[in-house]
Amino acid sequence: MRRTVTGVAVAAMLASCGGGGGGGSTGSIGSVTPTPTATATPTPTASTGCSLRDRQDWVAAQLREWYLFYDTLPASLDPTPYTTVDSYLDALTATARSQSKDRYFTYLTSIKEEDAYYNSGSTAGFGWRFGLTSDLHLYVTEAFEGSPGLAAGVDRGAEIVAIGTSASNLQTVSALYQVDNNGTALNNALGSDTAGTTRYFQVRDASGTRTVSVTKADFTLSPVSSRYGAQIITDAGQRYGYVNLRTFISTADAQLRAAFDQFRTAGVTNIIVDLRYNGGGLLTTAQLLTNLLGANRATTDVQSYTTFRPEKSTENQTAYFAPQPQSVAATKIAFIGSHNTASASEYVINAYIPYLHANAGLIGTNTYGKPVGQIALDRSACDDRLRVIAFALQNSARQGAYYTGLANTVEASCSAGDDIGYAMGDPREASTRAALDFLEGKSCTRIGSSASADARALSVATAREALQPVGPRISTAQREVPGLF
Repeated sequence: MRRTVTGVAVAAMLASCGGGGGGGSTGSIGSVTPTPTATATPTPTASTGCSLRDRQDWVAAQLREWYLFYDTLPASLDPTPYTTVDSYLDALTATARSQSKDRYFTYLTSIKEEDAYYNSGSTAGFGWRFGLTSDLHLYVTEAFEGSPGLAAGVDRGAEIVAIGTSASNLQTVSALYQVDNNGTALNNALGSDTAGTTRYFQVRDASGTRTVSVTKADFTLSPVSSRYGAQIITDAGQRYGYVNLRTFISTADAQLRAAFDQFRTAGVTNIIVDLRYNGGGLLTTAQLLTNLLGANRATTDVQSYTTFRPEKSTENQTAYFAPQPQSVAATKIAFIGSHNTASASEYVINAYIPYLHANAGLIGTNTYGKPVGQIALDRSACDDRLRVIAFALQNSARQGAYYTGLANTVEASCSAGDDIGYAMGDPREASTRAALDFLEGKSCTRIGSSASADARALSVATAREALQPVGPRISTAQREVPGLF
């Protein structure tokens, strides 16, 4: 899995799956040198200094200057045997990866494609999020508004039984996966991520079994669902704020402000923040969400510390809380998470542990584990953006290094499944129910404290791992929205 969180400031871009640092009471990000540009040019060629060797040498130089785990880099590594920049980059970071410090968090992407996603949520696809079970059943775990998949009437809970290029050549998911046992054939069956790609699906859901034709199209992914993304839930005579954030991109800011303004007006202070599928996004949005939960936080309260390698210590930063006009003074927060919860999501959860202690609970299963962040280094002539792990993240209590997830860092947690038989935010859905129970003070089984309890939670949900795309360059949307196709 390759995950990222990006923070954009006046002249610099920081990226991480846990967020970046900030300076001053605003929690904004200071400048990082060298400043990346964001202007893509036509297809790179050798004449523009973008030959394979040029690009490999550039990547190696950036890592030697900025990489947080500099002591894991090989003393020298001949790029000649490597036929792509990505394979060479992966070889350079192999030792850190073997230590679970850099699980493909350092990668090369396209400036143009990444900017399009972070600025607007623009992407192309069916508009479904897929989850695959260990016994090779493929389910739609989420469908996005405005996408062709939802327009075809296929929503959360539907099983994709078979896929084909026509109704007459459908192949079962199980048969496709077993071709290579790594998902390549299944990925190929779903087609290229370009608008106009049509596939036929045999679908099984509450309406029965049918075959539908769906054509991939460009659509704008809404970070907060218009159907269930923000609501006030009444349960046992009490009201609770519920917000489900799919990804941290700039268009989420206004949606989050509107949601929390609704909570503030209603006087709600017990909040469910559903991040179960959220793989990351913009740091500025992560900081905003953290601030929207903290109306009672002072501007001198630390939100996070960002620490670079020793020779880059002048870049170290401290982010402080900055309550917003829409902020609520959250007294108890239930964070719904899963193995797909990473980066900015973990940043927000971790920030509240020292302030709310056991009143900030992790509900569901353990998170992914990425307490480090990236800076973005651009070579615009080649449309290359290198995301390189350059700093470590800690909360105000200096808690960080949660490489195995946050379950052992949070002071309270409740094991729960992800019941795709109900919409997220429905009190009958397993994780939402467990979140409400936590807010109501009911007892639960801590994540990781009981193998049988964790197994029960997995049997409901997390046994469906997000289907991962296969290819040399995963799109930014697929990296930040695990399981998106």
